[in-house]
Amino acid sequence: MMIIITVLIYFSVLMWFSRVTSKKATNETFYRANRQSPWYMVAFGMVGASISGVTFVSVPGMILKTDMTYLQTCLGFVFGYFAVAFLLLPVYYKWNLTTIYTYLHKRLGHKSYKTGASFFLLSKMTGAAVRFYVVCIILQRFVLESLGVPFAVTVGLMVGLIWLYTHRGGIKTLVWTDSFQTTCMFAALTLITWQVATLLGFSPGETIEAIAGDVHSRMFVFDDWMSKQNFWKQFLSGIFIVIVMTGLDQDMMQKNLTCKTLREAQKDMCTYGFAFVPANLLFMALGVLLVQLAQRQGVQLPANGDELLPMFAATGDLGSVVVVLFTIGIVAASFSSADSALTALTTSFCVDIKERANDEQLRRKTHIGMAAVFAGIILLVDAVNSTSVIDAIYILCSYTYGPLLGLFAFGLLTRRNTNDRLAPYIAIASPLACYAIDTAVFSTTGYKFGYELLMLNGTLTFLGLWITGKHAKVSEHPSKEAETLGNL
Repeated sequence: MMIIITVLIYFSVLMWFSRVTSKKATNETFYRANRQSPWYMVAFGMVGASISGVTFVSVPGMILKTDMTYLQTCLGFVFGYFAVAFLLLPVYYKWNLTTIYTYLHKRLGHKSYKTGASFFLLSKMTGAAVRFYVVCIILQRFVLESLGVPFAVTVGLMVGLIWLYTHRGGIKTLVWTDSFQTTCMFAALTLITWQVATLLGFSPGETIEAIAGDVHSRMFVFDDWMSKQNFWKQFLSGIFIVIVMTGLDQDMMQKNLTCKTLREAQKDMCTYGFAFVPANLLFMALGVLLVQLAQRQGVQLPANGDELLPMFAATGDLGSVVVVLFTIGIVAASFSSADSALTALTTSFCVDIKERANDEQLRRKTHIGMAAVFAGIILLVDAVNSTSVIDAIYILCSYTYGPLLGLFAFGLLTRRNTNDRLAPYIAIASPLACYAIDTAVFSTTGYKFGYELLMLNGTLTFLGLWITGKHAKVSEHPSKEAETLGNL
C-alpha cells in the first residue's frame, strides 16, 4: 500500500506540472515549447530522459560480464555530444526546423525525407515499446501482481497516464517533468547505493576503496583487439551512437530544439554530455557493491545481469524504504524516456508523414493513436512471451538507425545530389547487406560485430547514395543557403 500511495503522489506531481505548463497550449507549444525553454532545465532533464528504465536496471548488472568497461563507451558519448552540438545543431537552428527530418527534404528530396522519418517511426515505436515493456514487467512482478492487477490493466494505466500529462502541453510539459523525474531517479539511485554501503558496513571512503579494489572495477581494455570491449571499438562506437541515436533522433533532439537560441542549445548539449560519465559510473558502482553484498550474504548471483538490482531492491531484502525508492527510480527513468518518445512520434507523424503541422485536431487524434499502438505492441510482446522476440526487436532497431546516419552524412558532407527515387531502396538494402556481412564474418572467423555495425550500416547507405547520385550544379541548388548546407 505504501508503494501505491507513493506512486499516486508521484503522478499527482506530474499532473500538476502538466496543468501549469499547458495553459493556452497550441501546436507550437506541443512541438517546440514556443522556443522558450531554459537551457539548464533542458540539460538536466535530458540526463534522465536519456537513461531509460531498462538502463536503470541493466547497467548495474553489466559489471557481471563486462566489468566497468561500459565507461569506455560513455567517454565516447562526450565527444559525440560535442559533435552534435557544433555540427548538427547549427544546421537545425539555421533552418528553424520543427522536426530534424525536414532537413532531408530540403537537401536531398521528398522520398529521402519520407524514408528518414519512416525509419525513425519504426525504430522508435518498437524500441520504446519494448523498453517500456521490460519496466512494466518488473513493476507487475514485484509490485502489482500481488494485488491481483492484470498485466493488461497495468500497461493501459501506465501508457494512459503518460498520454494524460503530455496530450496538451507536449514538449513544453516534458522539459519540466523530465527535470523532476531526473531528480527522483538520481535521488533514488544515490539512496539505494548509500543503503547498500551501510549494510556492508562501509564509510564513504571505504566504499570508494572497496569499489576501486574489486575485480569488477576494470574499466579499460587495450590489449585484446578481438574483444567487443576493446577501448577503441567502445570509444568510437560511443561517438557514433550519440550522433545517430541523439543527433539524428527526433525524440532526443526535440527538447534541444526548444531552447531560445543556438548558443543556449549548444550549452545544454555539452552540459548533459559531460554528465553521462559520472551518472553511469554511479550505476556501475552500485552493481559492484551489490555483488559484494551477495557474496557476503551467500546469495547466488543471477545468470542474467538485469536481475541483479531487482533481486535486492524490489524484494525487500534492503528494506521497505529501498523498495519504494526502487519503484520511484524505475518509474521516473522509464517515464522520462517513454513520454518523450510518444510526443516525438506524434510530432513526426503530423509534421513529416501527414505534413499538417498546424492541424490541432490531427495532432490530438495522432497522440491518442500513438498511445494505443504503443500499448498494443507491449501487450503483443507479452502475449508472445519470448525473449527471442525482444532480442529481434532490439536488433531491428540497431539496424534501422544506420540508414539515418548515411542519409544525414551524405547531405551534410557532400555537394552531390542523390537519386531521390532510389533512396528508400538503398535505405532498406543497407541493413540487409549488413546482416549478410555480419553472418558471413561470424561463420568464417567467429567474430561478431557489436556497436561498430552501426558505422558499417551508415557507410553502406552513404556509398549507395553516392554511387546513384550525381554532382550538383550551383543552379540546381534551391538557394544559396542550401549550397552552404551542402558544404558543411
